[in-house]
Amino acid sequence: MSSFRRLALVLALGLPAAHVVLAQSSSSSSNPATPTQQEGQAQQSTASQTQNTLSVQARIRARREQRRIQAIHDAYSNRYDAFAGMGLLRFTPGPNLQRVFMYAWDAGVTRYFNERLGVTIDGRGYYGTPYVGLNPASITKPAISAYAGLIGPTYRFYLQPKYSVSGRVMGGYINGRFSGDTNGFGGTYFGLYPDSGTYALSASLPVEYNLTPNFALRVAPEYFGTGFDSKMQNSLGFTAGFVYRFGKQ
Repeated sequence: MSSFRRLALVLALGLPAAHVVLAQSSSSSSNPATPTQQEGQAQQSTASQTQNTLSVQARIRARREQRRIQAIHDAYSNRYDAFAGMGLLRFTPGPNLQRVFMYAWDAGVTRYFNERLGVTIDGRGYYGTPYVGLNPASITKPAISAYAGLIGPTYRFYLQPKYSVSGRVMGGYINGRFSGDTNGFGGTYFGLYPDSGTYALSASLPVEYNLTPNFALRVAPEYFGTGFDSKMQNSLGFTAGFVYRFGKQ
């Protein structure tokens, strides 16, 4: 009987203790992660977000680059472009005369073999009124003119969707008319070059701004060399006008 009472007492004291132990175990299992674990989870989350951001930016850059390449192809993949415009040249009309501004019309066609390389055929006419000084004929500013035909390679060395920069070198023939407004005295009487034909050389840097893929504005600073009277005339000027592209490759 005494043993039974001792067993009952042990059970009575043990049950509350077991309940406390179980409660503590449950509480510890539901505790949040330690600071180290939280820091690791935050780093993983940040790395994942950074990777997603970089991936989105890379896709955006790739799409932009594709659009840029397509725009360049649309603008410069034509076989031909036709140019029409005007020009200005600072020209020496005689061995001992001061330079004169020669105003010009200019027209040309370029055949492209790819987006960069082509061959240009160009025709132009120049007109000016040089000052020849006082003289017995009372003609101080006779009208002169020259007409040139040129051919040579063109190479686009910088391409963008909205503009391009090219280099162009041409050679050909020019015919100068210096005596047509001298009342029969002849151009040499006034110190002008004699009427003649000679070689012509051109080196220019055409810059084109695209209004549409097929239509552009062009400005081309230019060196223009001629050989009238067996002498070299080195002139500087420019041409400017409109370009129309056609004939998709």
